[in-house]
Amino acid sequence: MRLGRAKFVIFLLSLSVTCTAPSLLAKKKQDNDATATTDPKRALHALNRLTFGPRPGDLQKVMAMGANQWIDLQLHPERIDDSAINTRLEPLRTLRMSTKEIAQEFPDPQEINQVMNGKRPMPSDPARRAIFEVQLARLQDRKERAREEKDRKQDASKNGDSAAAPGKASNDGSPMNGGMNSGSVSNEAAGINNSGDSENTMSATAAPAKLSPEEEEQARRREEQLYTDLEVQQLPSLSPDQRYKKILGLSPAAQVAVADNLRGGKGQEFLEGMAPKQKETLLAMNNPGGVITSELVQAKLLRAIYGQRQLEEVMTDFWINHFNVFVDKGLDRLMLTSYERDVIRPHALGRFEDLLAATAKSPAMLFYLDNWLSVGPNSPQALGLPAHPSGRYYPPRPRPNQGKRTSGLNENYGRELLELHTLGVDGGYTQRDVTEVARCFTGWTIKQPQRVAEFEFNPKMHDDGEKTVLGERIPAGGGIKDGFRVLHLLAHHPATAHFISRQLAMRFVADDPPAGLVDRMAATFLHKDGDLRAVLKTMFDSPEFWSRGAYRSKMKSPLEMVASSLRALDAGVDFAFGLNNQLNQLGEPLYRKLEPTGYSNSSQDWLNSAGLLARMNFSVALVNNKVPGVKVDSSQSSQGVTLGSPDFQKK
Repeated sequence: MRLGRAKFVIFLLSLSVTCTAPSLLAKKKQDNDATATTDPKRALHALNRLTFGPRPGDLQKVMAMGANQWIDLQLHPERIDDSAINTRLEPLRTLRMSTKEIAQEFPDPQEINQVMNGKRPMPSDPARRAIFEVQLARLQDRKERAREEKDRKQDASKNGDSAAAPGKASNDGSPMNGGMNSGSVSNEAAGINNSGDSENTMSATAAPAKLSPEEEEQARRREEQLYTDLEVQQLPSLSPDQRYKKILGLSPAAQVAVADNLRGGKGQEFLEGMAPKQKETLLAMNNPGGVITSELVQAKLLRAIYGQRQLEEVMTDFWINHFNVFVDKGLDRLMLTSYERDVIRPHALGRFEDLLAATAKSPAMLFYLDNWLSVGPNSPQALGLPAHPSGRYYPPRPRPNQGKRTSGLNENYGRELLELHTLGVDGGYTQRDVTEVARCFTGWTIKQPQRVAEFEFNPKMHDDGEKTVLGERIPAGGGIKDGFRVLHLLAHHPATAHFISRQLAMRFVADDPPAGLVDRMAATFLHKDGDLRAVLKTMFDSPEFWSRGAYRSKMKSPLEMVASSLRALDAGVDFAFGLNNQLNQLGEPLYRKLEPTGYSNSSQDWLNSAGLLARMNFSVALVNNKVPGVKVDSSQSSQGVTLGSPDFQKK
């Protein structure tokens, strides 16, 4: 009887525990969520890693929303209203131009030379004409100076012995001596007694020497320069619109003087009040390509400082370095705007294979790594054969006495695709794989790079033979599909999943991220078909991301340091060109990493005494309003030391 009662009591207790356990667990979860919501350190960590640093009030917003909910919102930038940044970017017209339009409005040196040599006509549009006239005037001036220098050296060589002879005096015809030495030589040669009548002596020495043609040209230039300076000095008194129209009507020499005054970001007051197109025209008179790069850099800084879709911006910066293109390599200056806008940004949180394919087809990448010139050794072009109209592949027939031919195969893209973009240096590929991948991408080229600058597949350049990449056979006759097969193979390779996951973990977690975290991220990468949003969520949900060791463990890059400083001070930016100069001094000139590696995700690469001193100097200059184009509340002057401190350099 007692045993039965005991069993009954145990049953009731078990039932009670079973019923109350869910509510207890739910309460524990609520407590954890409440802790996560109100923990300022957790919110600050999320802001430091997913943004370019918190702005005033951001910490409170994240705490009120909850870090997890805020992260989920950042993972879906389409839900975030970011219209305010579009207003700031509105004056930067090149951001909305196609590469073709950019090439038309901002000529490159080759096009300017073609006009100079009469191969292309001078533009009829006054604004474009002014750009060409200034560049042509500078080219002509450099050529004339080079010719004069050459003639001077030749004359010096011919007259060297006579100039060094005793009793001879030189006459350089400069305005400093006015030909006085020439007069004294004539007196001596004529046997005039200088100790005699002083009036006769003065009359003899005062006789003006006849100017040489070169001296007459120099005098003409000085007079022309005097009138030019007077014209330029009167410009600031005009209204902005009148000033612009007046400049377009000036002589080329006067336009050159105006352009010289706008070098290095100077003359912002001079441009104040002008329409965006007017400003661009005047700046392009000085440096056409510089306008394109300047607006691209300014847009990047403004988005980092003011944008609401911060994670998207951080990921865009991550991928622009992962798939690096050097802006100063020839025509890439024209193509990089489209590269970031149409290739990187739309895919920053999408599928990796889509991003990989977009970069492979990008004219900017094709030009940077020279793949647009790559010709297959067995392609119709290499063999001198016409392309078959059906596009079908016919194996080349051996021809007697053909001799050795240069294949024209370029392996740059094939190597970087495997080493930097997908598998990683330890991804298990061989040199044979590099060559085979390069063969697969022959014919991936650019249609009229200087004018159209669009992707084009040219079958005449393509090696349509059989290939083997990473052990997988690619049959002959695939054409453009060969490249897409390689991209698909690489995008789904375990080594790619691991390499990309580790790079992301280095950016967001630690320089040497935990292997377990990387493995879980890689598993998500493979399971979710390269869904980058899902991979990031796996990382952000991990205990490793929120660990005590991860908190403020990474050094900010110069871009992160500059942007976070302005965000912390709620600074106002009228124009961001001055900030770009600061980044150059700090060691991260934007879009100017020459090597395909891009800028590093490792903190150690930014940790050095010279860099820390430069950061301190920037901080002091910033809070004292010494950075051109940036305004900081004077009450923030005491924050210079704080912003330059080692603690602020961490994220």
